[in-house]
Amino acid sequence: MNIAITGASGFLGRHVAERLRQHSIRAVSTRTGVSARDFAGCDAVIHLAGEPVAQRWTPQVRERIRTSRVDGTRAVVEAMRRDPPKVLLSASAIGYYGSRGDEILNESAKPGDDFLARTCLAWEREAFAAEQFGVRVAALRISLALGRDGGALQKMLLPFRLGAGGRLGAGTQWMSWIHVDDLAEMFAFALENDVRGVWNAASPNPVTNAGFTRELGGALHRPAILPVPAFALKILFGEMAGVILGSQRAVPEAALHAGFSFRFADLSAALRDLVGFNRQP
Repeated sequence: MNIAITGASGFLGRHVAERLRQHSIRAVSTRTGVSARDFAGCDAVIHLAGEPVAQRWTPQVRERIRTSRVDGTRAVVEAMRRDPPKVLLSASAIGYYGSRGDEILNESAKPGDDFLARTCLAWEREAFAAEQFGVRVAALRISLALGRDGGALQKMLLPFRLGAGGRLGAGTQWMSWIHVDDLAEMFAFALENDVRGVWNAASPNPVTNAGFTRELGGALHRPAILPVPAFALKILFGEMAGVILGSQRAVPEAALHAGFSFRFADLSAALRDLVGFNRQP
């Protein structure tokens, strides 16, 4: 199978490309725009490119986040139109739901109304436009992806290893997460099966931030008793602190119904695999 991947050099893109290495992979850069030639002859397109969210949101950064996802996806879909692939798998994010407290969020939950939620809604709308010319489309609403070689976990490891880790704010906010190997496997499953619509790309077992902190400290055999107060996060990250302190208890109802099997359904097992005390660096 010929597969084009945007964002192939990123944290998730590297893992997806490795999982699909038995196929012919074409890495497509979106930095200077895309063209019909980028996707000609492809059986599938996996669209992962986008401006990182985990940074301080200046007006310019907000616009880059929105443009890279909404306008960028529109450009990818238009470039596919001349020679459509059979399937488009597009990244989305559980930011679609906004902060929802203890509410359990399956794929039918309504969108939120903050910046990220509105961005995700428009992002998905652009991806599903490819259905108009016969493409099977699935959007994976990605949760906190855990891996050794990138993403949020890599940034957490140094302070936790130094004994300076702790909960964020009150710690009662829900965190939906997924081991990056399960996430790459979910993209492969969606590619190889007749998956359509939206999936929550999250473990079946979300945890609170305090629970995540305890598990990570335990996996590293380090104390995790130094909380970061909400006001400090707001000083450091500005508006983006709302994402860090937000609560999203998303569950992968669609994936489980389709028969997808998680290798790392529990956080303790995921963290032992990724950062366990006996793991070699």
